Amino acid sequence: MKTVHVAVGVLIDASGAILITRRPDHVHQGGLWEFPGGKVEDREPVAAALNRELHEELGITVQAAEPWLQVWHDYPDQRVLLDVWRVMAWQEEPRGQEGQPLAWALPAELETFAFPAADEPIIAALAPNYQFSIPGS
Repeated sequence: MKTVHVAVGVLIDASGAILITRRPDHVHQGGLWEFPGGKVEDREPVAAALNRELHEELGITVQAAEPWLQVWHDYPDQRVLLDVWRVMAWQEEPRGQEGQPLAWALPAELETFAFPAADEPIIAALAPNYQFSIPGS
């Protein structure tokens, strides 16, 4: 099974709200909300991929980030490795550079959004009382 390595950024603002973005309808897990990031290229350091992806997707420059979690998840068609980083400081206001909707949500509000199953451990770490349910089940 093919493995897709993804650098994921968890941006938390001064109020404790977390930035999430909506996946385009035409891609894997399309229409669901996610934490911003993207694929790590061959031999690319994860920190470099995180910086590149957040700049491409959100127009921001990461100033401070640290590794936080690694999540492995098997979908029927592929396996994903999410390298999740806490992003503590960035320059510029995040904007959907690719036309994707953005939202700032407090941890307790994450349950009102539909996420891919691979994001369950991230949400559980951010909102310990969150009860995850897979959309459509």
